[in-house]
Amino acid sequence: MNKPKACIIGAGSSGITTARMLQKNNIPFDWYEMSDQLGGNWYYKNPNNMSSCYQSLHIDTSKNVLQFDEFPLPENAPDYLHHSDIFDYLNRYVDFCHLREHITFNTQVAHADLLEEKIWKVELGHGATHYYDMLFVCNGHHWSPRWPTPAYKGAFNGIEIHSHEYLTPFEPYDMRGKNVVVVGIGNSAMDIASELSQRSITKNLWVSTRRGAYIFPKYLFGKPADKFAVLSPGWLPAPIQRFFMDLATPFIIGKMEKFGLPKPDFKPSQCHATVSGEFLLRAGGGDIKIKPGIQSLNGDHILFADGSSEQVDIIIYATGYNMEFPFLDKSLLQVEDNQLPLFKRVFIPDYPNLFFIGFAQVLPALLPFPREQLKLVEAYLQGRYALPSTEQMHTITRQDQERYTGHFYKAARHTMQVDSIKYAFEMKKELKNGYQRAAQRGFASPIPVLAERFEQSGETIKKVLERVSE
Repeated sequence: MNKPKACIIGAGSSGITTARMLQKNNIPFDWYEMSDQLGGNWYYKNPNNMSSCYQSLHIDTSKNVLQFDEFPLPENAPDYLHHSDIFDYLNRYVDFCHLREHITFNTQVAHADLLEEKIWKVELGHGATHYYDMLFVCNGHHWSPRWPTPAYKGAFNGIEIHSHEYLTPFEPYDMRGKNVVVVGIGNSAMDIASELSQRSITKNLWVSTRRGAYIFPKYLFGKPADKFAVLSPGWLPAPIQRFFMDLATPFIIGKMEKFGLPKPDFKPSQCHATVSGEFLLRAGGGDIKIKPGIQSLNGDHILFADGSSEQVDIIIYATGYNMEFPFLDKSLLQVEDNQLPLFKRVFIPDYPNLFFIGFAQVLPALLPFPREQLKLVEAYLQGRYALPSTEQMHTITRQDQERYTGHFYKAARHTMQVDSIKYAFEMKKELKNGYQRAAQRGFASPIPVLAERFEQSGETIKKVLERVSE
């Protein structure tokens, strides 16, 4: 029996997980990666300029929550992997699954258009065109830097870069002996600030933040902190979960004001957790100095909101990323302030053959999240799961968004927030509901097999044109 053909855009961790699901189900697919190797964000100095890795980067979640079940990490692997370890692990997994032969490297998807026949016309950067019954979008969301908006008043005479460009204290600029300001207080900001604040590197290191933060350690009681996530199971009601988090946090981390940080104007459960094993040590030791938000840029000086002014050589904006899909027509998808209204973080209700994999700000870890998404997609492609009506999907999506993000303070980083433990628990219920809908519809295949016909037709037309030109 013929099966629908898929196109996968991107060979990072989400694309790899998607390809493995399709492979297991014997679903044909083409897989495009614009770089010369797989790994996406974990490919340091990726020549496609889309990796946000810096040389010293270690992941903030432990190995216990990011490994593939069928391909566990070695027993002697460190608790918190270096980015090169993750890159190596992804490559070994791809070879273990015999997936590498499916990847077309150095190939950009320039445009993907949904035709009237509900198939995808995919145009590649080198000019070729192919047709697919379904499209998997796995291009990641840590590659398009978000700069402060609105822009600061005035002009700066020094160097301004985004954390996306930062590689080492010497690349892309030598920061030794310089006065440096890091803008932001997320995980990347803390990593970069901790590294640069060493007295042997920068002359002065300031972190500029408009609000406080709760900074959690990587270890609790001698164990990776995310091991304790099991103490908050998926079935536990969210208000109770948040109550215990707010209650326990002050005992775990103390008062952030003692380290020079502003007192948070929100509860611990109202923000995406920030994790660092070094930042508070550096701040407590005076290596990192805290400043409020920037009021204006004045040549080689920065004026801060508290009226203080500092001579600065370099500004590093660790201000997050935009979620973008340059290959999709904007009529298909509108992304505003990183708000992506997806049913169960996978489907656009009006386009049931378009799947978004890995687009979330996930706790405790991103890598396992696509596996949970693809359980739903797998059942859907097998006819064992049917989607609700379009109207119901829109309603459920709004309800899910409020449940996952309604309690957070307003910020672009929180529009994509997902608790992966709760998500996995809820997917089990959704699969049961979808199974009942599928049974009522006779377990029909949701994706018609049409692309192959268009592909063959396209080849015939191409040959005719070639003969005419001759």
